[in-house]
Amino acid sequence: MPTAFRDAVGRFTAEDGGVHGPSGADWADRLPRLLAEVLDDWQLEVAGDARTGWTALVVPVRRDGLPLALKLVWPHVEARDEPLALRHWDGRGAVRLVAADPGRGALLLEALDASRDLSSQDVDSACEVAGRLLGDLHVPAPAGLRRLSDFAQDQVRKLQDTEGLLPRRMVERTAGLVRDLTSDPACDATLVHTDLHYRNVLHSLPGSDRPSWLAIDPHPMAGHPGFEIQPLLRNRVDELGTGSAFRYLVRRRLEVTCEAAGIDEDEALAWTYVHTAMEARWAAGGDDTSGVSFNIALLKALDG
Repeated sequence: MPTAFRDAVGRFTAEDGGVHGPSGADWADRLPRLLAEVLDDWQLEVAGDARTGWTALVVPVRRDGLPLALKLVWPHVEARDEPLALRHWDGRGAVRLVAADPGRGALLLEALDASRDLSSQDVDSACEVAGRLLGDLHVPAPAGLRRLSDFAQDQVRKLQDTEGLLPRRMVERTAGLVRDLTSDPACDATLVHTDLHYRNVLHSLPGSDRPSWLAIDPHPMAGHPGFEIQPLLRNRVDELGTGSAFRYLVRRRLEVTCEAAGIDEDEALAWTYVHTAMEARWAAGGDDTSGVSFNIALLKALDG
């Protein structure tokens, strides 16, 4: 297991969103044994080098000659409902789920081309692809998912309790938007991915009969489609420029994505403002001063 991955996941505790399980450090210690057990139980053969993210190990595998991907995830709240969402989508717009063992955080997925994501596309084309995928993924939410209304109300209370993070007018605007947006029953009606950024869209394998691009790694909620745009704004930041160009290019990404996804642009602006204020608070919690500054600039670009 790469040392950097062990160190990254090892920082997580139950207070960071763990779900009835070990700390990140304990889980990392158990991971080699867990991997061996799941490979044996599902009769899988390792077929390549593992890849890592913040909280998961993904291993290329084969079963009866078929290429697949084995994903082992530290049990945390954002990943808890990934199997439920993937089953609900059933391969439409997202990677297909072959098998799941939620108790062990194990997912067996169709194989995709991990070397090709939307970072390789020009940003307008990437936003159009992401928007079309969101249009496919936005279906009625199944029962049992976390609700965006509850999450947003909790986050705005925490934001209001954090002195000096954002200008008061931004905090007040965020609180007002959350109050208005969560009063709409449609706020929790849709299955939303919530983390669809450029690296979370992979190309299908050469020769596959699957769509060219598919979403991976959802952090699903029952929510509103307008909440989905923000990850496309906080990634590929170096391409946003500065000054008036920054505002134009932020709005351009939002416009292109909304048009492709069929999302109302005014609703997306409101939800993206809320989502960005949350991101600013999370950046402050991680002592990420540049992240706080970026999100404040993004709030200004989204305002008015």
